[in-house]
Amino acid sequence: MGITISVVIPARNDADFLRRALGALAEQTRPADEIIVVDNGSTDDTAATAIARGARVIDEPVQGILRATAAGFDAAAGTVLARIDADSVPTADWLERIEKVFLRPDAPTAYTGPGAFYDINAAGAWAGKTFYLGGYVTWMTLFLGHAPLFGSNMAMRKDAWVRIRNDVHRTDRRVHDDLDITYHLLPDMTVEYDPTLVMPISGRPFHSYKGFMRRLGWAFRTIGVNLPGQWPWQRWSRRRAYSAALANKASRSPLNS
Repeated sequence: MGITISVVIPARNDADFLRRALGALAEQTRPADEIIVVDNGSTDDTAATAIARGARVIDEPVQGILRATAAGFDAAAGTVLARIDADSVPTADWLERIEKVFLRPDAPTAYTGPGAFYDINAAGAWAGKTFYLGGYVTWMTLFLGHAPLFGSNMAMRKDAWVRIRNDVHRTDRRVHDDLDITYHLLPDMTVEYDPTLVMPISGRPFHSYKGFMRRLGWAFRTIGVNLPGQWPWQRWSRRRAYSAALANKASRSPLNS
């Protein structure tokens, strides 16, 4: 049985970046079934740029990255929701690789990979990849009990989104959407982190100290609003209990008698 893939791109005043992202999506070896650009209160020609390149535009005037992503996920018709940022430049086989993963019998709930920074110097790109993104994956895996999603380079099943969509902090403008969604994944939901699924992304988080600190503040805000009932030992315990119950059920199966 096949799958359909919707690509969702939240954007605000990102027309220039968006042209490049949509150009890369147009060159995919496995085309998207639909591309949705969520215009999150832009004052430039973000919406016009998206329409001119065949994308469907969803208007979400209330600003907030999670609110924009959620609006796109809610509207998407695909069985798999792929998400990038406007400054992402997916390689030509990106959607083909996503499709292969979700067609596997052991397909995960979500699939994600790292980023590689462009438009900054080599030293900055290395530091960003090693400490900024690498630290995010390392520390949040310890906190969560599984790898975190990376919003510039991720895909998840639509049916999983439907199960958690009412629980995410979509009205909080100061949370990272990828991390908040990750926190709300249920014990039976799995994340596959593929270090070879590399997404070129802009180094703009490092273009200014103020911008970097704002993003860092969002990270701590996202962790803080999710910690009640989601402390690391609680998450690990719930996942171990689910795995144990699954193993016990399998052992009782007539096929194992």
